[in-house]
Amino acid sequence: MNKATMENVKADPQKWELADHVGSLSTSIIREILKISSQPGVISFAGGLPAPEMFPVEELKAAAVAVSDEFQSTAMQYSLSMGIPPLREVIAARETKKGIKTTAENILITSGSQQAIDIIARAFIDPGDYVICEYPTYVGAMQAMNFYQPKYAPVQMDDEGMVVDQLEDAIKKYHPKFIYTVATFQNPTGITMSIERRKKLIEIAAKHNIPIIDDNPYGEIRFAGQPLPDLKALDCDGVISLGTFSKICAPGLRIAWINGPLRMMPVFEKVKQGTDLHSNTFTQYMLNHYIRSGGLDKQIPRLIENYGAKLKRMLEEIDRHFPKEIVTTRPQGGLFLWGVMPEGMSGKEILQKAIEKKVAFVYGSPFYPDGKNDNTFRLNFSNATLDGISEGIKRLGGVFKENLP
Repeated sequence: MNKATMENVKADPQKWELADHVGSLSTSIIREILKISSQPGVISFAGGLPAPEMFPVEELKAAAVAVSDEFQSTAMQYSLSMGIPPLREVIAARETKKGIKTTAENILITSGSQQAIDIIARAFIDPGDYVICEYPTYVGAMQAMNFYQPKYAPVQMDDEGMVVDQLEDAIKKYHPKFIYTVATFQNPTGITMSIERRKKLIEIAAKHNIPIIDDNPYGEIRFAGQPLPDLKALDCDGVISLGTFSKICAPGLRIAWINGPLRMMPVFEKVKQGTDLHSNTFTQYMLNHYIRSGGLDKQIPRLIENYGAKLKRMLEEIDRHFPKEIVTTRPQGGLFLWGVMPEGMSGKEILQKAIEKKVAFVYGSPFYPDGKNDNTFRLNFSNATLDGISEGIKRLGGVFKENLP
């Protein structure tokens, strides 16, 4: 091909033939709303962001220096797909302290919980397989799983979490590959599954030999009430639990873990190797140093105090400014609460009006596998200031009152 011809022939990426299922993927609605809510002056209750002022910057900086001095090039080299042994050991010790019998061999380090969900979806889901989840459920989990083309069999929720009386019928009808739940301070509702429901969920899943995936990023951030045993503490072999440092330390570190049965760990390890070989080596060493030096044990009470005060303020302002027709959950921990508007109101439409008043939230329909229930919404309280919560809830209450049917 001569030079003149080459100048007239150009590639057209828009016409490249992608895999069919890629066209069905959607962008994260939360990320899209964050683009809007990042405008100057907007008070945002939209994201699931921890408070940046709570990040242990100085402690992590000291950990980075210590790791650089002690491990030098080792901390910058390729490392094991399962994660560095010292970090897996310290995570296993923390899990055991919570009542979950865990060794380092049960732990696989992942690049955030999102990768953990992706690894599990890769391992279990063939196109058309069913997954049981709560209704509503975490939209990010659906986004990770949707790449593998599952179908969803959602189970209703009430104030005690998943209505497990509906679970056995769903299992018999859909033969799911697994049950996905956020049992403690659920995203998006903030609801915690009761101990009676936890035991029944374990019993039914074991009866049908269906694995339970318990996504637990918020369990240590409890402000009130008595801690409940993790699902994995009730059935170590039947539950695969997910944990992360994103909410209790800093999300930019992108370090999380899968705690699974020993027989499943080689499977997850092989899947992990096909994604990124291993998670960030240096960050793993940093976190290991930070935890072993006592930093995390000091950090979690600080988070509980800070976020607990913010939730208290948000609930007080909701009682003061929201019309009685708007009903919200009253969580005992986590980062979110959930609201239900009267039938006929649209969360998507209300969001547009709220943005005009410089306040943002996430409307609820993306959290439902079928996209219904547009009269719902999620509020995050961790990433706002106390004054911002007061002003933002006042603005949002005004928007609700102006748009009641």
